[in-house]
Amino acid sequence: MASMPEIPNVARRQFLSRMGVTVGAAATGAAAGNFAPSLVNAAAPPAKVKGSIPDKPYVTAHMTFLSGPLTVMAEPSIKGHILAAEEINAQGGLLGKRKIETIRADEAAGVDGNVKEMRRLKLQENIDLFTGIISSGNTPALGPVAEELQLLTIFADGCTDFLFDKIVTKPKYIFRISAIQSADGITTAVGVATGWPEVRKFAHIHPDYAYGRNAFDHFTVAIEKLLPGSQVVSQAWPKLGTTDFTPHIATALASGADCLVTSCWGGDYIALYKQGLRFGLFDKMKIATMQGFSQVPHAIGKDHPEGVLMGVHANYYFTNAFGDRWPANRKFVESYFKRWNEYPAMEAEVGYTCMYLLKLAIEKANKLVGGWPDDEMIISQLENLGWDSPAGYIQIRADNHQGYKDAVTGFSRNDAAYPFPVWDPDRIITIPIRNITAPAHWPKPGTSHNDVTSAYNWIKTSWPLAKG
Repeated sequence: MASMPEIPNVARRQFLSRMGVTVGAAATGAAAGNFAPSLVNAAAPPAKVKGSIPDKPYVTAHMTFLSGPLTVMAEPSIKGHILAAEEINAQGGLLGKRKIETIRADEAAGVDGNVKEMRRLKLQENIDLFTGIISSGNTPALGPVAEELQLLTIFADGCTDFLFDKIVTKPKYIFRISAIQSADGITTAVGVATGWPEVRKFAHIHPDYAYGRNAFDHFTVAIEKLLPGSQVVSQAWPKLGTTDFTPHIATALASGADCLVTSCWGGDYIALYKQGLRFGLFDKMKIATMQGFSQVPHAIGKDHPEGVLMGVHANYYFTNAFGDRWPANRKFVESYFKRWNEYPAMEAEVGYTCMYLLKLAIEKANKLVGGWPDDEMIISQLENLGWDSPAGYIQIRADNHQGYKDAVTGFSRNDAAYPFPVWDPDRIITIPIRNITAPAHWPKPGTSHNDVTSAYNWIKTSWPLAKG
């Protein structure tokens, strides 16, 4: 496999180097630590438990798309959750005594239906924890309700920056562990600038809702800094769930673009790439996806072209940091495949990690207070909590309850070991999350968001410019 082309501009190389961008398999694994990771010891003895522990189960509700076309990306979320719960229960449960019970809820009910279901689950089912959520359209509605109900909530996804930027600016009961949405667009821009520094004309195809609109904004503001002189030569905004992408592909091809950028995901991306093959799309321009590898790995066929920038919601793909370089991921992939007879997608990892962060927080709180900790104590230990997750080291920031882990993207390659394309191990791009994320308490008091995210404003006003 040919090596990645070198960026000819010295200043740009220096800029990417200052950002901590690394390329290739040797850069993964331990490099995923944002702060100060210490690799998990799978054989570590169980924590000593203090005080009395209730006999009744710990009841969780996990909401994800259990029906409809979005299940191709969303269903692994509940599978990761269930796997973690089964592993914890096999050790006796939380603190070795409280077994986890899970109630499943279908996110396909829509925003209003999901809000009603959250209320029902808390007030009638008396759940102890709410988790899950895929759509970025749901968390801004559910977050305030969880705070009102004083319901401990760990969103696995629902990635919109606006949840903590604008809707719940001082969270207490809600947390989130997926990458924030802005990381998708910015990571893709870094991937394009690293792999194809010669491109300047961009066509865009994005789903016409908040995620797609924001993804376009985040990519555009970042690429203007990384590749000065970049132009948007066409835009297409199909509705989420579109099955016919042919007019949008034709528009992109007619635009004279060097590169097509898309944030289409799940079944939408599968339809886009299949129809793109018939038009020779992948032969006529570079293709950069933000979520091309976010759905279940086996959903992408061997007919998918090599050399495409395939994003994964900015943080997890199952072959990254594999083998002995990151045992936490090897263990997770092996356990998940044994349980479900498939390889894990990004949503499986966040569903799994939610439960282990909860377990760790409860154990730490128990050491402090003895007995079963109340939600106040569990929250205090979730804040600033770090864990060596399958996706790398994750830490939950105390000020906004958002989980942070290094961003990754990579280029597609066929591999004889798998019946679908995977990342080329020599072309995986890793970016320290702190270098593409707005710092704490941004913007400064008196600075307007201008109806865009903190990350957008930070990139536009404060990101170092690659001059020269």
